[in-house]
Amino acid sequence: MKNALRLRILLRITAVVLFCASASAEVLKIVIDDTIQPITAEYIARAIDEAQRRNDQAVLIEINTPGGLVESTRQIIEKITASAVPVIIYVTPTGSRAASAGFFILESADIGAMAPGTNTGAAHPVVMGGGQLDEVMKQKMENDTAALMRSVVAKRGRNVEVAESAVRQSKSFTEQEALSQHLIDYVASSEDDLFRQMEGKSFKRFDGHEAALKLTGQHIMPFGMTLKERILGYLMDPNIAFILLAVGALALYAEFNHPGAVVPGTVGIVFILLAAFALNLLPTRFAALVLIVGAFALFAAEAKFASHGVLTIGGIALLTLGGLLLVDSPIPEMRVHLLTALAVSVPLGFITAFLMTIALKARRNKVVTGAQGLIGETGVTQSALSPRGKVFVHGEIWDAVSSSDAPIGQLVVVRRLDGLTLQVDPQSVTQSPKPSATVG
Repeated sequence: MKNALRLRILLRITAVVLFCASASAEVLKIVIDDTIQPITAEYIARAIDEAQRRNDQAVLIEINTPGGLVESTRQIIEKITASAVPVIIYVTPTGSRAASAGFFILESADIGAMAPGTNTGAAHPVVMGGGQLDEVMKQKMENDTAALMRSVVAKRGRNVEVAESAVRQSKSFTEQEALSQHLIDYVASSEDDLFRQMEGKSFKRFDGHEAALKLTGQHIMPFGMTLKERILGYLMDPNIAFILLAVGALALYAEFNHPGAVVPGTVGIVFILLAAFALNLLPTRFAALVLIVGAFALFAAEAKFASHGVLTIGGIALLTLGGLLLVDSPIPEMRVHLLTALAVSVPLGFITAFLMTIALKARRNKVVTGAQGLIGETGVTQSALSPRGKVFVHGEIWDAVSSSDAPIGQLVVVRRLDGLTLQVDPQSVTQSPKPSATVG
């Protein structure tokens, strides 16, 4: 009897604990307002893992994206479809879109929703860099992405045929068109409106079983990016990566021409390493890096050969083209913009050519210090040279050997230096001594 009573008490305590746990469960919310790239995939995966750890009721992902990289999209889809916590994708605010890769992510969600005035679709695979593929390769790419779309949409119980048309025919849909053709589940003006419409309604999970959510009045917990993710997300902008690469190269050049300055070299190394890290995560075209190196070679040639600016203009053209082709992305938002390429290339080209010209002119100037600086200088004899004696030159008294006898006070010209002895010639009276030669 006592055992039965203890069992009932234990069951009641367990029920209360479970009820309290479910009542305290929250909705984890993240916002994606960028292209789809590796940092985006890492952020979404971390949010889903955190929601599973906290046993939250759902993950709400508000999205506005022009698209992005296929590999990152596949990683996100894999994480969403394997999530134990239901994932809601909500295209918002008004004017937003879930295009290309964003459409795949929207269709992979447990619940797909859009705000009024938004659109989605246009998921046809794009050739990297805008190049042309042969018909067989084009079909392979199209069939591969279409199969991915069919597998995701079918598991969610949505309209497979219409979803596939967004891949094969690049169709786009407004929020009402997407709702009427069963590509999404709700059109909602706000989060609260979406939760009210979802209240108690069942939806199909990826493993096939039915589920329902009651989220009205539930606390929504924002889940932001870490500092590392924010910094890396900023660096993943191809325009930033190109600027870092170009400025880093200029800083290294300044260090090579002024050894020991330290600061330019440090800045150059840091900037180039940051650019290399970002380009390693982005689809980089290495032929573009060759163009950038070629641009700096032309800038150097401009300083050496008098081309009247022709080589500099060629270098600017190569640097601009290298920047435009640097990131091999399927969407314009993940490529270096023309304005950025020109804003970096034109000033950098003229600055680099100017600095190289100054450096080469300095190297061509006559040496005025050390032993080499004595050659050609004019001095004054301090004792009679017959042919040996003393001369005063460069503020110092030297042993000297003259090609002919010279009295005290005679001006002489230094011809060469043998050890610590100067070889000099007497200067004719008509020659003017150099201003640097003065009698002490």
